[in-house]
Amino acid sequence: MSINTITLVGRAGRDPETRFFESGSVVSNLTLAVNRPSREEEEPDWFTLEIWGKQAQVAADYVRKGSLIGVVGRMTSERWTDRSTGELRSKPVVKVERLALLGSRADNLPTQPLASADAAQVPAAPDSAGGHPAAAGSAAVPPPPPPPAPSWNSTPLSEEEVPF
Repeated sequence: MSINTITLVGRAGRDPETRFFESGSVVSNLTLAVNRPSREEEEPDWFTLEIWGKQAQVAADYVRKGSLIGVVGRMTSERWTDRSTGELRSKPVVKVERLALLGSRADNLPTQPLASADAAQVPAAPDSAGGHPAAAGSAAVPPPPPPPAPSWNSTPLSEEEVPF
């Protein structure tokens, strides 16, 4: 019997790099820092993550550098030939099967650049006299709330299924 499962909880080392393919597939790649406690100080172990499908889109929309996430996946090894030296190279990669956003919702809000029309609705900073120059203009409209974060098990339990 063989088992290849890895479970990690850590912080994203960078924003995900996401690619969309003509076939409709989506892939996101990012690094994950997992602290390894030691006597002197905590040292991070770094993992390269590869996420496909709907979870890749979730990562692209909600995961940012420093976001706390949990992943379950399998360890693989990517192999390639270095173009400049011709040497065979390899690196470990975690192929993510499940992704969980563990930070607060505010930490995982999607980042969207302001369009020029939206920029007019952003209040300006107060002037030196304490007044607010945008007070006479239109009020800023808050963005709609984000969708709920995916969970490890989104199926609700009935009272009969609760073990206590």
